[in-house]
Amino acid sequence: MHEIVQWLLDTIGTMGYPGIFLLMAMESSIIPVPSELVMPPAGYLAYQGKMSMAVAILCGTVGSLAGAYANYYASHYLGRPLILKYGKYVLIPPDKFERVEKFFLKHGEISTFIGRLLPVVRHLISIPAGLAGMNHLKFSLYTLAGAGIWCTILTWIGYAIGENQQLIMQYSHQALVWVLLFSLLLVAVYVWRLRRNGSKA
Repeated sequence: MHEIVQWLLDTIGTMGYPGIFLLMAMESSIIPVPSELVMPPAGYLAYQGKMSMAVAILCGTVGSLAGAYANYYASHYLGRPLILKYGKYVLIPPDKFERVEKFFLKHGEISTFIGRLLPVVRHLISIPAGLAGMNHLKFSLYTLAGAGIWCTILTWIGYAIGENQQLIMQYSHQALVWVLLFSLLLVAVYVWRLRRNGSKA
């Protein structure tokens, strides 16, 4: 772990902001680069005065959007035709796919936002968005919002803790627990509002 963190510090220090953009774009696509090992070193470099924290967060957030769009377009232009044609052979018949598509078109905003905050899910949430052809403006806004929050948390952890990789992982896991609780609360409020509006209707 120490060697990995040192390599990331050296890489980000050498490549600068484009390195943060590239690594976070990889993290948001199918390439497993943990954001917990990218943004904290950027925060530590900001603490040393070698980077601007705001610009580092911006690059990480925009990089996340770029990686998310790679999955979005791949699933939209490649995955959708394949599922419609061959989905019935893998238990995804057209009627089931249509139901999933309708669900995401109706609840895609909350799904995309929360998905960007959760591990594993953040790599995959762009795929159903692409399959459903989610509105680009909404997809971009909610992806940027979720990714921006997560990048900010991780960068501040690196800024406050420094290069102690054990503490970085410890506090990143603690932050993840709070993010999970926040996501559950957000979903509960969303469902409650849907039911209340439904009962009024």
